[in-house]
Amino acid sequence: QVQLVESGGGLVQAGGSLRLSCAASGLTFSTYPMGWFRQAPGKEREFVASIGRLSVTLYYADSVKGRFTITRDNAKNTVFLQMDSLKPEDTAVYYCAAPPRRTGAAGLWATGDMGYWGKGTLVTVSS
Repeated sequence: QVQLVESGGGLVQAGGSLRLSCAASGLTFSTYPMGWFRQAPGKEREFVASIGRLSVTLYYADSVKGRFTITRDNAKNTVFLQMDSLKPEDTAVYYCAAPPRRTGAAGLWATGDMGYWGKGTLVTVSS
């Protein structure tokens, strides 16, 4: 049974930083690309970032490019999202996600591309 467990969310002032973590189990982590999505109140879930199996390929939504950094540690089955220069519009529940098959590749994913989801962690950025 695949489990993705996010942590690291919280309340931060605009301009601040947070680092999210996602611990994965039940899958051969190093063989899956991984990603982050977010869902703001009243809005649809949207892609944030993805990372390939060997951390060579990285993709970011335009809204976070230059401020967020996705990384992974295959030895610890964990993917991270470093969020800097946070803005109030970054307020959302952040979800870790993986595609349904390990043959997938990192990319500018849609929610329908994902097979596994975490339960999310709330990030609130105050102005």
